[in-house]
Amino acid sequence: MTGPSFTHLARLSDDTGLYEHADGPLPRREHGYCLDDVARGLVVLSREPELSADLVILLERYLAFTAHAQADDGRFHNRLGPDRGWRDEPGLGDWWGRALWGLGTAAARCPVPWMRTAALDRFEASAHHRPPSVRSMAFAALGAAEVLSADSEHALAAKLLGDIASYVGEPGDVPTWPWPEKRLFYANAVLPEALIAAGHLLSERKIRDDGLRLLDWLLTVESAEIHLSPTPAGGWHLGEPRPAFDQQPIEVAALADACARAYQVTGDLMWLTGVRRAVAWFDGDNDLGLPMHDRETGGGYDGLTHGGPNRNQGAESTLALISTLQHGRTLLGSTG
Repeated sequence: MTGPSFTHLARLSDDTGLYEHADGPLPRREHGYCLDDVARGLVVLSREPELSADLVILLERYLAFTAHAQADDGRFHNRLGPDRGWRDEPGLGDWWGRALWGLGTAAARCPVPWMRTAALDRFEASAHHRPPSVRSMAFAALGAAEVLSADSEHALAAKLLGDIASYVGEPGDVPTWPWPEKRLFYANAVLPEALIAAGHLLSERKIRDDGLRLLDWLLTVESAEIHLSPTPAGGWHLGEPRPAFDQQPIEVAALADACARAYQVTGDLMWLTGVRRAVAWFDGDNDLGLPMHDRETGGGYDGLTHGGPNRNQGAESTLALISTLQHGRTLLGSTG
């Protein structure tokens, strides 16, 4: 597989933001926009080492959308209708966490100085909140880790990142189920990744090692021999059938993110196995042996079902594909 293509992401975008859903490769404009996806777009575009002029404009639009979604108290709207009107009240759900992840990444990595400053201002206006959801907190912690990586003295980011361990908890004592929740749900690897980031940046070795232990277990249970068999949309627990469907690209992308961070923190080549399996999952090394992306359009398929890929190419799945291929290019391209 080649490196990431942004062609389909541009197809799903307009001068307002990023359309959430697609019918095949065509945007479903009637469903409007979702901050969850726009914030993911901020992450992947800010990660790119070299942005074309067109992608800089796209990043600017995503940043403007995120800023527009932010309420005066630091909460965020999530859903914008096709009429450009908000469909919800500001809150602290996953979209709040992903907004901070996107803003933190843009503040640390965006190639345009004024956008870095604007993103940091918006991050700081929301980072005092503490959400009820562990995943929302973990997404926000990844944004805080980006800010802290760029500025080791940033107290607000350090405080947010330091609180993630109490949200996730310690690994359990049962070897077959050390996971801190009763079931695996979605984007599971974000929990150990946040612990690894916190432990590394805050020099808390136990927290880092707890994250590595959870990630090692997760990669094992989400693999079938040498390919990924990720947790389905309905979640999973020991004893339930495998393989299980519908498998979501976001789960694969979260594993790639976490394994990439584990490798960067430890230098242990074993973590490249997870990145390699994630890239291969999109290329067809999965439970059905079918590609999970459209080579012609550059879009990612929306899920792997019993009957094969859901060939709609929405924003979440396309961004999951791009994110995973970014790690593949950065880590596997130089290591073989």
